[in-house]
Amino acid sequence: MQNGKKALGGVLGFVVLLGAAWFGIDLNDSNNQATSASSTLSSTTSAKTSSSKSSSPTSSAAASGTSGLDTCSLGELPQQADLVVDDILAGGPFEYPDNDGVRFGNYEGVLPDESNNYYREYTVETPGLSHRGPQRIVTGGTNQTDPEVWYYTSDHYETFCEITDAEN
Repeated sequence: MQNGKKALGGVLGFVVLLGAAWFGIDLNDSNNQATSASSTLSSTTSAKTSSSKSSSPTSSAAASGTSGLDTCSLGELPQQADLVVDDILAGGPFEYPDNDGVRFGNYEGVLPDESNNYYREYTVETPGLSHRGPQRIVTGGTNQTDPEVWYYTSDHYETFCEITDAEN
């Protein structure tokens, strides 16, 4: 019986490691994105330049967009997000054509409730990963190349910020 429990513990540990690898989570990193959902939307504002963009946005605690979510600017997002915004505005092409520009269901309920086909999702590349990773831009509206609203998530839909300057 004891050996069976050890084997089960080993299997579960392996499954956790595989899940962490799939989502690009470094389990040895103390500043890990998975440590807290609120770490994605830090309330500390810091000055950033376009050459040193962070992998997670910062926003003012008082700033909230039309959605009620915290806001972020492209300058606060990873540099790869700029490229995705350009691709969206141009109508493509996208790095993951089978996955990008497709319906986003908002099953987590984090974004405002809208009709079934309102939201679309796009992959923001995570350097160093061999898969899509957890970062996405989600847009909303009827026009794919001129969205009404823009959102960013660094933690695979757990938290979002509303991008305020994506069309500029």
